[in-house]
Amino acid sequence: MPPGLRKAVLVAHVASSVGWLGAVAAFLALAVVGYAVADEQTMRATYITMEIIGWTALVPLSALTLLTGVLQGLGTRWGVIRHYWVLMKLLITVVATAILLLYMQTLSVLADAAAQPGSAEAAAILPSFSPILHSAAALVILLVALVLSIYKPRGATGFGISNQSES
Repeated sequence: MPPGLRKAVLVAHVASSVGWLGAVAAFLALAVVGYAVADEQTMRATYITMEIIGWTALVPLSALTLLTGVLQGLGTRWGVIRHYWVLMKLLITVVATAILLLYMQTLSVLADAAAQPGSAEAAAILPSFSPILHSAAALVILLVALVLSIYKPRGATGFGISNQSES
């Protein structure tokens, strides 16, 4: 990959990763408010807002992080499966994105219930601790990926070792 393109992809990867992390932190703050607030109207608004953040920020940023991460791996010496830290970041990103996409269904149910004041369904499921649990876990997982990016623990995979010996 030409150096200019490599740097552009790196910028996109860092920006989307940091954006994803920030969006998860904002989501967590809303989830805590939605669970703890005494005002029913505010509580309902947080669930509707969380769904909007999910579809317009979390999902696109997670997809962009995954795409730019794979492009970085393919276009640099780190590779996609040559080093354990890169492979772990890839697995973290794939699993986190998959869980996010699955969780968006639950979040849509919560937001739909929040949009119907006085419904029996809303009273039965709101407030929900689930968004706090999922966003706190996501925050921890994304921080692990961040630490891996900075510290880059040593260790080549079997594929990486065989490529080094061929060089």
